[in-house]
Amino acid sequence: MRTTFAEERGVTMLRPAVSDVAFVMASPKLHPTGLLGWARFTLDGRYCLDGIAVRKTLSGRLTLSFPERVDRHGRSYAVVRPLDDATRIAIETQVFDALACDGRLSA
Repeated sequence: MRTTFAEERGVTMLRPAVSDVAFVMASPKLHPTGLLGWARFTLDGRYCLDGIAVRKTLSGRLTLSFPERVDRHGRSYAVVRPLDDATRIAIETQVFDALACDGRLSA
């Protein structure tokens, strides 16, 4: 059985750790579009993610929208994004908990 690079070095894979969450509220006129504001946070104590949109879906669920760039042909490309659903959920949960905990965002 093949071992992974991380296993060979005794590294365990942990969920991403979110800290230092900041939030800027969007203008109230944007709230009907679902945009509540923008988050900035530190990921794993090593990366600062900024310009992450905080949105409310039509069903009322909170979600994060990660930044994209659009090329001259109108195609969108992610600047940064979670690689899988489990990572996205782990990041969203920690960001929303931090914002709700101190009243910056009502969940």
